[in-house]
Amino acid sequence: MPEHPGRVVTLIADADETCVGMAYLVPMEAVLATFEQLDHREKNGYQRCRQTLYLRDGRRVPGLVYIAPVDNFAYLGEAPLRDIAQQIIRSHGPSGSNLEYLLQLTSALRNLNAHDPHVFELECQVRQLQSEAGGA
Repeated sequence: MPEHPGRVVTLIADADETCVGMAYLVPMEAVLATFEQLDHREKNGYQRCRQTLYLRDGRRVPGLVYIAPVDNFAYLGEAPLRDIAQQIIRSHGPSGSNLEYLLQLTSALRNLNAHDPHVFELECQVRQLQSEAGGA
């Protein structure tokens, strides 16, 4: 809901950081339709950028990523972890529950053997808040 925006992964350009994720090879016949959908999904101020992708097998391939410019109007910015966790618990939008988004994100990171301290700390904070609410 617009009055309760959720939190999502937002890539911000930073030469000193690495982003671990999944790369997809889109067949030529599906490129237009794929980018129409992605551009719609990433419409909140994200820019499509060319980026060299470093694959686990050692190859470097050209790719595209969606980056949030520093003036992205949808970027919610930093906040205390507990506040972000509370926001995630109460937020639900057209794509579903923000809590489910976080849980699927942590699962995907674990499946990729990618460690993101902020995301995993956030997951712990959400579970703690849920536990406190259940025990109250």
